[in-house]
Order: sequence, then structure tokens, then C-alpha cells
Amino acid sequence: MTTTIPADVPLHETIEPEGKRAKRARVVLEDADRGILSPADWRRPHVRIVGTVFNVILGISLVIIGLLPLLWLLKSAVTPTQDTLTNPLSLFPNGLAWSNISKAWNDVQIGSFFFNTIWMAVGEWAVQLLVATTGGYALSVLKPRYGKIISGLVLATLFVPAVVLLVPLYLTILHPPLIGHSLINTFWAVWLPAGASAFNVLLVMRFFDSLPREVFEAARTDGAGTFRLFWSIVLPMSKPILGVVSVFAINAAWADFLWPNLVLTDIGIQPLSVRLPQIQSSTDLGVYLAALTIATLIPVVIFLIFQRTFLRGGGLGGAVKG
Repeated sequence: MTTTIPADVPLHETIEPEGKRAKRARVVLEDADRGILSPADWRRPHVRIVGTVFNVILGISLVIIGLLPLLWLLKSAVTPTQDTLTNPLSLFPNGLAWSNISKAWNDVQIGSFFFNTIWMAVGEWAVQLLVATTGGYALSVLKPRYGKIISGLVLATLFVPAVVLLVPLYLTILHPPLIGHSLINTFWAVWLPAGASAFNVLLVMRFFDSLPREVFEAARTDGAGTFRLFWSIVLPMSKPILGVVSVFAINAAWADFLWPNLVLTDIGIQPLSVRLPQIQSSTDLGVYLAALTIATLIPVVIFLIFQRTFLRGGGLGGAVKG
């Protein structure tokens, strides 16, 4: 039987093995099936024009929906209060009011609450990272005898509503065992409970499960102990998941209101999330919007810095090559 070679097929493809050619064709077909429209549909002029216009409109709409509230807040932070009240959508009808930012930072003392928030977020981040990495390492790499039972108990805590734990947790902070004095109005009252995050422990544990065991066995063969294996082998391979936990921890600490409001009653150590609602009624609107802008920009900047690490956190992130 004679096989006819199409004229548009390159010569080198005619001498490829049948299995390799079939595999390459299957990959092409899989790529073509990933979109709603196939490559053949995109070659039609009317389909290409309509699809391109639709994609542009959809992209612009998403950008407007996502950025418009933030851009309006930035504009209102440097707009006089009267202009914001009378013409909220106008673009600086009577000039700029840069004094709003300085008043928010100095007169309302947003600066001190800002640094309180940073200090609280850094402490929560450190405690959560410590507990998540050590707990995940113990359950995934060391694998104790009752590790599966412990993992199940940790998973079960995710089904307990957080509001149910407020009273016993508050009583524990009020009369902590072995310490002898209350932790109320100290940052430890916020830092220590933040470390009890079952979600972070399970997230890190699942990532550690995907790491190659051959590396651990080779390290143990070379004489690496438990701590050396954790510090020199596991942590350097876990940068993607550490970035994900860091983003979750810092953003959660920055937006947390209920628990800091309960345990940090001293105004001098309150974070922005607690202090801003309290000063709303007694603060000029323009100054208050400037304070909200300062409190909003930091999480946005943090996400922009760590977005690549965050999106890469589902895989190994290039930890193992070859």
C-alpha cells in the first residue's frame, strides 16, 4: 500500500517514528482543545474580530472593577473634604489637599498605629511560620508512629467555628498556665494564638509530602541529623510554600479586628484595624480617607512583591532540577 505524503508536511516529519509523530499530534490536539474556540475557528475573520473585541472589553472591565475603588480612595485621600462630599466622582475640582496625609500621619497618630500593625503582623508571621514548618516537618518527613492520628485531629479543628473558641482562648490569655500573669495588652496575646493555625500546618505538610524522599535519604546517609535536615535541606526546597504562608499570615494579621480588639485595649498598642473604626466619628472625612489609604496600600504592595511566589506555591517551584 502506497502512502502519500502531503505537500505541506516538512520532510523531516516523514522520517519520524510513528510513535513520536502520534505523540506530537496528540499534544497538538490537546493544546487545541484547551480553549473555547479551536485554531480553525480563530482563522475565520469574523470569529477572530469578535473574539478579540470580547477579550479586550472583558479585560478592561476586570481592570476597572478591580482598580476603580482603590483609585477612588487614592484620589479622595488628597481631595478636600468638601469636594469629596459635593462631587465625589470629580477629579480635583478645587485642587489637591496633600495636608490630609500629613494630618492623618501626625495629628491622628496613624504613624504610631501603623508601626503597631507592622510589629503585630511581623510577630504573627514569625510564629505562624515557625509552627507551620516544624509541624509540617514532623508530620510529613519524620512521620511519627501516630502521625496520621495527629494529622486527623489537626484537620478536625478546621471544622470548629472560630467564634466558639473566643471565650476559652480569652480565658487562657487572661490566666495563662505556667506564666503567672495575664498577657492582655501585650503583643504575645495576639502572636501566640495566631500560631495555632491548622490550615497552615496542613498546607505545609502537603507540600513537604511532594518533596523527593531520595534527597532526605541521601542527607541522612551523609550524616545529617533531624535539625540539619530541616534547616539545610527541607527549608531551602520550600521557598514557594513559605511565600504562600507568609502572604496569608501578613494579610490576615493586617485585617484582623475582633481578636486584637478584645485583648489590646490599650490605645498605645492598638493596630490600624482596631483604631480606624474608633476615630471615624471624630475625624475629618478627608483625613480619615487618607488614613484608610495608608492602611490599604501596604497589603497591596506586599501582594505585588510576593505574587510570583504565591502563584508558584502549588508546585515545587524549581526546587529540584533534573
